[in-house]
Amino acid sequence: MRIQKLVSVFLGVVFFLGAGALLASAAQEPQTTEEFTAWVDQQAGIMKSGMVTIKIERWSTPEERAEIVAAIKQGGQDEMLKVVQKLPKVGAILFPGAPAYDLRYAYQFPTNDGGRNIVIGTDRIIARDKVTAGSPSTDYPFTLIQMHLDAKGEGEGHAAFGVKISVSKDGSGVELESYIDTPTMLKNVKSKVKEAK
Repeated sequence: MRIQKLVSVFLGVVFFLGAGALLASAAQEPQTTEEFTAWVDQQAGIMKSGMVTIKIERWSTPEERAEIVAAIKQGGQDEMLKVVQKLPKVGAILFPGAPAYDLRYAYQFPTNDGGRNIVIGTDRIIARDKVTAGSPSTDYPFTLIQMHLDAKGEGEGHAAFGVKISVSKDGSGVELESYIDTPTMLKNVKSKVKEAK
């Protein structure tokens, strides 16, 4: 598979560092869960066309975020992966034609239009047809999802699979260095908040 450089359109949000103030709900104990649905129209690649469902049971804490930042600064991507794999799950994601996968990181930031940017991460999701000998999962171990929602809780996003992460050149953030599969567009993203029982 050809490795392509990250195009600037994929993430305008700095992953894990910076990117302004977090939303209050990211730092508090949630009384609700939030479910996002989105449509993917994938003719080839890692998934089938259909509905993606993302369930967030809790938002990552500032302490967890700081732990991830410290890990990549001290030991690079390998150390960051160890930390992410030990984090308690924040929710789950279900892709068309694939089993559900646990999510390890979910953070949200307010935007000037009254909406929010949401960044979700986990250790790499590999579709069953992608598990082959020589799979470069150790070099590209993450899946990242970015969504922008407006004030009504609607929007779009992208999902990138088999991602390599590095510290930005100026040291102010963590960026996507490269990825295995071209990011998949998430269309018609919608949010639904469910009250805790």
